[in-house]
Amino acid sequence: MSFDPLTSALDLGAKLVDRLIPDPAAKAQAVLQLMQLKSSGELARMTADTDLARAQIEVNKAEATSASLFVAGGRPFVIWVCGAALANDFIVRPLAVFVAGLLGQAARWPALDAQSLMPLLLGLLGLGALRTYEKVQA
Repeated sequence: MSFDPLTSALDLGAKLVDRLIPDPAAKAQAVLQLMQLKSSGELARMTADTDLARAQIEVNKAEATSASLFVAGGRPFVIWVCGAALANDFIVRPLAVFVAGLLGQAARWPALDAQSLMPLLLGLLGLGALRTYEKVQA
């Protein structure tokens, strides 16, 4: 069962065509028209997605060329914070604990919660797979 209202409506329309139109040729024509409606709706949705992505690219360009640190610096700042947290958890802390162990010392290096930063970092870098997941499920 689909949760997409357009697909659900078209599925319902196909079921109604099966029950209401006894002539096979007329039935095939009605189903063809329903499929054309569905494909034009998907094309409109894909066009809207593309337009939205283009608009976001233009916003990103405007932000990147801004002289204001508060406009152009926000995204890089968050990326650097996420990168520092990952570097701490995967490079600095393990090496510090290892070196302290070699020196016979107990190291107490705080672990940062990098797991909660990963979705933010992946989204900022454009590495999210959510849209791909949506396309596969549709």
